[in-house]
Amino acid sequence: MKRYIFALLLTSLTSGFCFGQIVPTGIRDTSFSVNGSYRNEKRAHPDMTIADSTMPVGVQVFKNIIYKKYPKRSLYLDVYRKKEAASKSEPAVLMVFGGGWRSGDRTHNYTLARQLASRGFVTITADYSLSTDALYPAAVHDLKMALKWLRAHSSEYGIDTARIAILGFSAGGQLAALVGTTNGDPTFESGDDYQKYSSTVQAIVDIDGTLAFIHPESGEGDDSRSISAATNWFGYSKTQKPALWEQAAPLNHAGKTTPPILFLNSSVARMHAGRDDMVKKLNALGIYSEIHSFPEAPHTFMFFEPWFTPTLNYTSDFLKKILAGE
Repeated sequence: MKRYIFALLLTSLTSGFCFGQIVPTGIRDTSFSVNGSYRNEKRAHPDMTIADSTMPVGVQVFKNIIYKKYPKRSLYLDVYRKKEAASKSEPAVLMVFGGGWRSGDRTHNYTLARQLASRGFVTITADYSLSTDALYPAAVHDLKMALKWLRAHSSEYGIDTARIAILGFSAGGQLAALVGTTNGDPTFESGDDYQKYSSTVQAIVDIDGTLAFIHPESGEGDDSRSISAATNWFGYSKTQKPALWEQAAPLNHAGKTTPPILFLNSSVARMHAGRDDMVKKLNALGIYSEIHSFPEAPHTFMFFEPWFTPTLNYTSDFLKKILAGE
């Protein structure tokens, strides 16, 4: 019994769990990285390579722009766009990184951002609050504010405010889908300096991000061995606060204001839990969607060849169809 109590106390201290609600530690989690994923996946996929991150000719970047300030930290974003297109407005894409809502950073999206910029999109890679700093729904509030910030600064970066998409991978895919399916929902807005601007998006790209948490296909919320990533993010387990987990599921918000969605998926089925149910909802509403899957690919496929290039092409083609009418 003493050993059990000691183990429980140790788990509570290291995870921030306080016998009820998980408390953000403020300690940065660097457990997820592209290079680390490459080392792990290379064994099963010996021919894979890290996608070329070279900056395309003609693309410029505006880096380390503060878009939101908290008392003890700031959130930054970077903007990529074509140099020769600086005098006109182009469609934009806000990019959301993955990492279990507690790890990762915006640099993970640089490679895809640069390539999409070379194809005529203004691409924005943004920070958001991770669970080590703030619990759900802080990240959603941050990203909706980032969208307002883009509209407020559209003339500076040549952004067409009527053509903005959100794209995310893994936890970022879930966030992108949640932000997009809650277009115009005041529940997910927070007080900020950009109240007169809209946070709506006109398209969603969900790269292996879950659509539902309490769902037969979901793998999130198993705390039997350690506190799961989603439990850390919500601050409560599925059994403690099921309504919170349901609220954060994009599937539960799909409706007439949901924009067209592109789903890009790996071989890991649990990463797109609820996707097929989402598509059924969208079809019933007459909302366009696409699914492209890579049956042999690992969850982190978007960072590596041979999957990066088709990911780029599918994304570019979809955004041109939805945002540019091509």
